[in-house]
Amino acid sequence: MSRIGKKPVPVPAGVEIKVDNTAISVKGKHGDLSFVFHPSMNVELDSETNEINVTRPDETRQSRALHGLTRALIANMVQGVETPFVRKLEIQGVGYQASLNGNKLSLQVGFANTIVLEVPQGVICELPNSTNIVLTSADKHAVGQFAANIRSVRPPEPYKGKGIRYEGEYVRRKAGKAFAS
Repeated sequence: MSRIGKKPVPVPAGVEIKVDNTAISVKGKHGDLSFVFHPSMNVELDSETNEINVTRPDETRQSRALHGLTRALIANMVQGVETPFVRKLEIQGVGYQASLNGNKLSLQVGFANTIVLEVPQGVICELPNSTNIVLTSADKHAVGQFAANIRSVRPPEPYKGKGIRYEGEYVRRKAGKAFAS
């Protein structure tokens, strides 16, 4: 039995859950999310204990894999509408900066042209200053994927550490060329 899959998902007060045939929708103060799960998974809302239980029909490899996945995705949805997920990025390098114009994030990170990325629906992008980016969303996947897309524009390089990195990310530094004496 899946350790993660068999744990019930507690539903906090103020979060509305609606389970249809193969879909679940979660509504809270920070947004509403919906998810269509695999038809073989069984998702039930226990109104007495205010918990969501995910069960699987059999012990096949696919059912075992989907059991924990479905439970984890539902738990992330419930957590996201309660308290949104936040991802912070830092830009390091001389002249490297970011600017926000509507829902377009412009990055000047050492290329001849400015890289423009469109902020996805449901993700809030804020710039406390020109070298820090704060992404907030109820959808964990959306905020994580957009943060990864931003970082992939100019990942931190190991010699000077220049580039875009997650806040608190450790970049292993390499020594440069050693001169012969």
